Amino acid sequence: MDKVVRSADEAVADIGDGASLAVGGFGLSGVPETLIRALFQQGADRLSVVSNNCGVDGGGLGLLLAAGRIARVTGSYVGENKEFARQYLAGELEVELVPQGTLAERLRAGGCGIPAFFTPAGVGTPVAEGGLPWRHAADGGVAVASPPKEVRAFDGRDHVLERGISTDFALVRAARGDRHGNLVFTKAARNFNPLAAMAGRVTVAEVEELVEPGVLDPDAVHLPGVFVQRVVVLTPEQAADKPIEKRMVRTS
Repeated sequence: MDKVVRSADEAVADIGDGASLAVGGFGLSGVPETLIRALFQQGADRLSVVSNNCGVDGGGLGLLLAAGRIARVTGSYVGENKEFARQYLAGELEVELVPQGTLAERLRAGGCGIPAFFTPAGVGTPVAEGGLPWRHAADGGVAVASPPKEVRAFDGRDHVLERGISTDFALVRAARGDRHGNLVFTKAARNFNPLAAMAGRVTVAEVEELVEPGVLDPDAVHLPGVFVQRVVVLTPEQAADKPIEKRMVRTS
């Protein structure tokens, strides 16, 4: 039951080339930076990543992206990363764009063993009708386009069929965790972390504070330990490393 591993390097050592990853975070909030850096050092290549966004230039998943180690991204937001745009438009990266709420539900569904579900989001758009460029050709054309999806009416309203997502591994960050893998997140850093954790067959959580089993109030646990296989305890320096994507200050 003790899921604590000695280091981030050990926790990601078996992530191989071509693995699929669900990664928590929204912008730079709640991003498992230490695990991503360990994976960068480990060298896994041709990764398929499912995450709300792909980090920024030089931060978060942007580290792996800049190194050319991500082959495919499933996400909702692709701004704030010039290298992402360059690789996508050059045909070096395959990208599946998903409505944000749909992405959240696809991860949750995969974690709950639900293979697919219907949603009204995307009906009447290329999300349902197909044709979105997943991968560009070198000449700027479309090499791989999204396929059309099944649309069915419920109570007089059309809904599109979306598949649940499950991945080989998941990388998440939590504020507190215990040795059994029960996790608590803080404020906005909660975002996609519980959903990504549910979707991973092997989920690795970096935690800012480790407590002993029984310390966490069961009613306060955001993610039960059944979804977590490995826990990495951050150093005080790693726990304090929380970059701000856009710092806004008042002039008066």
